[in-house]
Amino acid sequence: MKPARAQLYLPPWRVEVEERPGTPRVIPMRSLARSIAAALSAAGAPAPASIDLILSDDRELAELNAAHLGHEGPTDVLSFPLLPPVAFAAHSGQDPRLRSAVEPFALPPGRRVHLGDIVVSVERAIEQANAGRGGQTGDRRWSPGDELRLLVRHGTLHICGWDHARPEEESAMRELEQRMLTLDRSSRRRA
Repeated sequence: MKPARAQLYLPPWRVEVEERPGTPRVIPMRSLARSIAAALSAAGAPAPASIDLILSDDRELAELNAAHLGHEGPTDVLSFPLLPPVAFAAHSGQDPRLRSAVEPFALPPGRRVHLGDIVVSVERAIEQANAGRGGQTGDRRWSPGDELRLLVRHGTLHICGWDHARPEEESAMRELEQRMLTLDRSSRRRA
């Protein structure tokens, strides 16, 4: 069985979504792409740019988690940024020690830079939402679709150099996620 794929253009962003075989479709791919585009805009990502989203399961996330972070077991979202933090505007969700004088590789004008890949366990998103352990803080009861939207926004912010390793970074990242959630809900009500 081949994975389902969609290449969605939300100027200036191109979002490629791949759904691994057997992954449940919780919400439309376009909705996830809109969440990513909103996060890229909010984070001040360089444009035009592309980003990939892979919707998978706990097994694949556990393998990636072990191979790339040395952690055992599955996680809900992993991000694989291709640009250094200096490629993005300085922000409060970033460790200032990560800012360096090294400039990112410059592309010719008008070329679309690929920012990185996000891999989400849809299985974990559904479980967290159904158990009332959503919202990245583990205290949110909402739909699996809302949990999945949050996870792709969270992964996108990581691609853009945001982190939550230090308390001040975490506070800034959670605040931005909350603002995006509020905007997302109000725009869905109007639609």
